[in-house]
Amino acid sequence: MRLFFILTVAVFPGLFCLGQTNTYTISFNNAVHHEGRFQLHFPKIEVDTLVLRMANSSPGRYAFHSFAKNIYSVTATNINGDTLTLHRPNPYEWRVPGHQGEVTISYTLFANRGDGTFSQIDETHAHLNIPASFMYAPSLSNRPIEVKVEVPENSNWQVATQLKQLKDNTFWAPNLYYFMDSPMEISNFQIREFPVDNQTIRFALHHQGTQEELDVYFKKIQKIVLEQKTIFGELPKFDFGTYTFLACYMPQVNGDGMEHRNSTILTNTRSLAGEGMERNLGTVSHEFFHAWNVERIRPKSLEPFDFEQVDMSGELWFAEGFTSYYTNLVLCRAGLMTPEAYIKSLNGTFNYVWNSPGTQFYNPIEMSYQAPFVDAATSLDPQNRNNTFISYYSYGSVLGLALDLTLRQKGLNLDDFFKQVWLRYGKTEKPYTVSNLEEELQLYAGKELATDFFGRYIYDSQMPDYGALLASVGLVLGQGQNTGYFGASVNENIISGNTIIHGPAYQAGLEKGDRLLSVNNKPLSSGFTFSDYLTGTAADEVVTLTFERFGKERQTMVTLAKDPTYTIEIGEKIDKKTLEARKQWLKQ
Repeated sequence: MRLFFILTVAVFPGLFCLGQTNTYTISFNNAVHHEGRFQLHFPKIEVDTLVLRMANSSPGRYAFHSFAKNIYSVTATNINGDTLTLHRPNPYEWRVPGHQGEVTISYTLFANRGDGTFSQIDETHAHLNIPASFMYAPSLSNRPIEVKVEVPENSNWQVATQLKQLKDNTFWAPNLYYFMDSPMEISNFQIREFPVDNQTIRFALHHQGTQEELDVYFKKIQKIVLEQKTIFGELPKFDFGTYTFLACYMPQVNGDGMEHRNSTILTNTRSLAGEGMERNLGTVSHEFFHAWNVERIRPKSLEPFDFEQVDMSGELWFAEGFTSYYTNLVLCRAGLMTPEAYIKSLNGTFNYVWNSPGTQFYNPIEMSYQAPFVDAATSLDPQNRNNTFISYYSYGSVLGLALDLTLRQKGLNLDDFFKQVWLRYGKTEKPYTVSNLEEELQLYAGKELATDFFGRYIYDSQMPDYGALLASVGLVLGQGQNTGYFGASVNENIISGNTIIHGPAYQAGLEKGDRLLSVNNKPLSSGFTFSDYLTGTAADEVVTLTFERFGKERQTMVTLAKDPTYTIEIGEKIDKKTLEARKQWLKQ
């Protein structure tokens, strides 16, 4: 469906206008209380009963979200304005029989979470993610949609979206699928734009800062866009010739980023003042990279996207993880992060991945399958994910580093591999599978390298030889300071998380919720915590712990382990060849 839309619009731009169009009108007279009023008109209905739904999933998210929970005051009328009876066969669906061929449905949306999935309405803006905001008729999904936005009087609100503007505040989508992928920021935002290869990059910013801050920030945005273009060799062909950043840096939103076909959402409570400008750039870099990797270099498992169910993909280690690898690398190459800061930034992700016991349970493909349980998903029952799960963002990122440095040792690089994948699967919009990626790596770097990489690190969960790989660009990998390691988080003398499998606390039978009372018979208190005690310990030290569980006092012996923390640092003595390899990697 995605490819069909592109070809049709390019060759027959008026075709979608020939059929019936569904028209939507939205207004915000009660924005101060987070309410919007939605009116959807469906003409020329040929089915006896019109079925309407609210989505349960949203593009770019992989968890189940019951968006219908925020819909109320639902009414339906026919062409004469007569009220129609609505039937609710399940929580997500409304059925309208006896409509005489035309239905207008109205409802109120409560929306107060501004991020990349949900919607927020207040006196400053209407931040709308479409699946969280609009009912839809599955039987009419191929129809064009017109949306008219009625902004509050004296608000100076404008509309920023990837939808095609028809006039003033009226916008158009060729079909339901494009519409559902097209968020809207409706506010008194500021906008900047610049041309690239006969296309336009727009940056719409809703914030409380100054024009001068936006000007400085936008120059940094331009550097990111152009640097990423060099990786793939070209920009994607954006529909309607425009790509739009929808940035909302306001105190009431939730920090997030979410990619879409020709736009991205950027939300954060951080303003552009002080460190906020630099700290917000990472999300910009990550989300724009998705214009290639995810939106067009797209996993087959996500096609077509199912708005009624959870969409599960085994390729997120590549789609999200390799994108994460490039997030800070692009900032470094664009001169927006120093090489020293970039190399330092590798440490946190590296330690999170390779000090996690999660590799015992899942390989990167299987970690990707866990997305429905972790990607903004919620649950009441406790989980053991700090032992069993590693984020596919992070896991894929460190594997991207490994593959890039492996290729560079052979005179190749990950940039050119991505160019190849782009031309084969992205530019042509042919969805890929994991086996397709392995085949492409075979074509690019040879069967031996590709089979080894996928066999060890994708289909299995082995650890690459990072010591040798990092040394090839003049970096030094270290591990294990001779300080005591407990293997559990302790907050105010209470074990605050699940103890790490096979770690000292786990082996000693300690668990989350245990209150530590004394160490080596010395009472613990707010003035002397267990964390204070650990500061002066060494590996292999045996500790006697008294603790309380279920109201009873107990005692155990803990043998501390060696601190497993890795360090990645710049080597002091580097030969010219290695230094040149690092310069080529970081484009310095």
